[in-house]
Amino acid sequence: MLAAAIQLQKTKKYIIQGILFFSFFILIYTLIDGLNMSYSNMILEYGIYLVVINILLNIVMSLLSALLMNLSTAMVVLKGKEGKGSTFGFFSIIFGIFTYGCTACVIAFLASVGIAFSVIALPLAGLPYKLISFVLIVIGLIWVTKEIQNGKCKVEISNN
Repeated sequence: MLAAAIQLQKTKKYIIQGILFFSFFILIYTLIDGLNMSYSNMILEYGIYLVVINILLNIVMSLLSALLMNLSTAMVVLKGKEGKGSTFGFFSIIFGIFTYGCTACVIAFLASVGIAFSVIALPLAGLPYKLISFVLIVIGLIWVTKEIQNGKCKVEISNN
């Protein structure tokens, strides 16, 4: 069934959907980076290497997230249900917003629901947390791939 899911990825619908997902995720990850620390400030404080690593990670995470969403969509078409691993991409984004995202926004959001705490400065402009998000996406991708590979096709029952 994995071969069928991969074959679906080559169709026009899935290519367009993948481009839209990639664009959405690259926008989200770049926005989160910008809210945490601008790339120009990151260069001044840590050097160009950290900016390059962040941008490359944004691209890779966006590609993997788009693939995760496309494979999840293909699994719905092939199996008739969504896999459990597809939620890892969502958890990665939420994790990013709550950790290496805009600290002021997170504090205001959590304070509005009754949670107050003090935030310490994140190391390397939040890079370790971005790496954890990357691992969450990879886990989700592996999970969905295994679900597709070991899945059963949906059965259509005719009324004849």
